[in-house]
Amino acid sequence: MIQESTATEPQLDNPIRNFTVQLSPTPRGARLARLLATEQLRAWALPLDPARQLVAELASNAATHSRVPGRDFRLTLYVVGGTLRIEVTDTRGDRPPRPQDPTPDAESGRGLLILDALADRWGWAPGPHPRKTVWAELHLVAEPPNSRNPNSGTSGALSQEPRR
Repeated sequence: MIQESTATEPQLDNPIRNFTVQLSPTPRGARLARLLATEQLRAWALPLDPARQLVAELASNAATHSRVPGRDFRLTLYVVGGTLRIEVTDTRGDRPPRPQDPTPDAESGRGLLILDALADRWGWAPGPHPRKTVWAELHLVAEPPNSRNPNSGTSGALSQEPRR
């Protein structure tokens, strides 16, 4: 099921946009999440990168680490003001995202490092049992990097807690 909505709030100059799709927690579902997000970003005339890389990482993590047979994951894209928020909700609330320090020859384990490097902010939140949502935000308005901000991607800091 795909849902899309656009509404204009009286106090905002920019429309509020929302896109939601439910997908199977498989490699095919993760790939479809990236493709659908790419097309939605094009329809909204928003930059494709790094948003589609973030969608790919979040969806891949849901399909790989949070897979429960018969339970789908949900991809949601929100645009409010100058911020794009990407959310992936899965049904493994008992498995919060845990950053790893992979060895140089490891074939996996870098997803959250990539998320940290590309997103302006990211985090996760428990949902109604048994769900959790991992999210990332991108500022659509160019801002200079702030080296004092640990969430800017410039410091290499990686937190398990939601960033504010």
